[in-house]
Amino acid sequence: MGDSLLAALITGALGLISSVVWHAVGRRSGRKEEVAEQRRAKATGEEMAVRLVDEARREVETLRKGAVVAGKEEILQLREGIEQEMRQRRGDVEREEKRVLEREGLLDRARESLEGRETEMQRRLGDVGKRELRSNDRETELTRLVEEERRRLEQLAGLSAESAKTELMRRMEDAALADAASRLREIRESAKRNAEREAKKIVALAVQRVAAETTAETTVSAVSLPNDEMKGRIIGREGRNIRAFELATGVDVIIDDTPDTVVVSCFDPVRRETARLALEKLVSDGRIHPGRIEEVVAKARKEVEVMIVETGEQAAYEVGVVGLHPELIKLIGRMRWRTSYGQNILNHSKEVAWLAGMMAAELGLDVALAKRGAILHDVGKVLTHEHEGTHVQLGVEVATKYGENPLVVNCIAAHHDDVPHESEVSVLVQAADSISGSRPGARREAFETYVKRLEGLEKIASSYRGVERVFAIQAGREVRVVVTPEQVDDARMTTLSEEIARRIESELQYPGQIKVVVIRESRAVDFAR
Repeated sequence: MGDSLLAALITGALGLISSVVWHAVGRRSGRKEEVAEQRRAKATGEEMAVRLVDEARREVETLRKGAVVAGKEEILQLREGIEQEMRQRRGDVEREEKRVLEREGLLDRARESLEGRETEMQRRLGDVGKRELRSNDRETELTRLVEEERRRLEQLAGLSAESAKTELMRRMEDAALADAASRLREIRESAKRNAEREAKKIVALAVQRVAAETTAETTVSAVSLPNDEMKGRIIGREGRNIRAFELATGVDVIIDDTPDTVVVSCFDPVRRETARLALEKLVSDGRIHPGRIEEVVAKARKEVEVMIVETGEQAAYEVGVVGLHPELIKLIGRMRWRTSYGQNILNHSKEVAWLAGMMAAELGLDVALAKRGAILHDVGKVLTHEHEGTHVQLGVEVATKYGENPLVVNCIAAHHDDVPHESEVSVLVQAADSISGSRPGARREAFETYVKRLEGLEKIASSYRGVERVFAIQAGREVRVVVTPEQVDDARMTTLSEEIARRIESELQYPGQIKVVVIRESRAVDFAR
């Protein structure tokens, strides 16, 4: 590197000198002085060239030495950096070795600890095994003792395990029923708290606004006579007049010692009314013979038919029902001569219509629909003597036949819960029917039927477990059931009253409604010594 630099400097110096010389030679050509000058210049140039070469050599040597020194310094710096890096790496390695040694120490200690723990676990496993063996022995002994105790308990209690399970299940069922009854009572009380108050208010308001007649119809009608001689004329020669009259009217004429009175007896109120009118006409006319009897009976029958229509129209007008079919008007009119448990059906139906209409008005329902369903709810009772079926079935058939509203038909069909209620109006009709039929004095029944109903009530209530005594009071409209406190708790009382009420509904026939009251007595006993 130094030689090539030196050669380059020399070549450059020579080129410069040559150019200077040739320039001088060119300017002074032809002139001697110029030659001499050129010679001197040449000599000077050569000296200068030698000097420059020497200087270049010295400079190159200096540069060479500087480069060598710089290289040495760089080598020293590199060596120092490498040594420093080596020292740092050696320190890192030493620290890493130290950490490894520490970790090895920790691992050794952990291994020793694990070995100790393993030894301890093996010892404990041995203890557990021994305890398990002892536990198995104890369990076997306990099972044997339990079995012996169970057999002893069975012998003492006189019950087998299955019997005990059955008894336990029965007690659990009783407890569940008690909880269900308690919950049912809470729900009922919550639901009835406001509804019952409003219902009582509506019913009381409707009842106090109705002033219905209370009449009791019988199976006989009395006809007053002007004198006792008329009895002989009614009988006629050899009884021909009375036989003709009974044959024409279908009734029985009773002539006894009662002064100035003849009794007409028949279970058909319409025929009885026809016979009464005919007999009154014959007595007032005085002409009594078979031909005249047939003529007067025919006229009386027509008058009764007209009276039936007028009565039906009047009843519909009084309750505010319009647009009824003429045949339904006739059936309503015939209710005047039909009774149920001694209660006149027409008066009862009008009363039900008024009550249902008032309650519907209070509740914001269709008043006209409620009255229509109420006036027709017992229309089938006038057909029960002529057709097969209950009065509900006959009423539904005739109302459907003459195009009544399906809701009205449902009022007839559901007022004894034979079918589900389809509207609120149907429920109101049933409630009004119960109010009209259950009030004191509204209905009566035969003594034998009354006694049988009381016996049936007491028999049904006495058939339940825990019942101590049963009392049928208020003419059979209330049953009070006294239960044993030890066998019937407060929760069971609710379900017991409901069960008795449902059985009474399904097994007995009675007018109105029957109240079931279950009484449980709480007793506190102590002794003074």
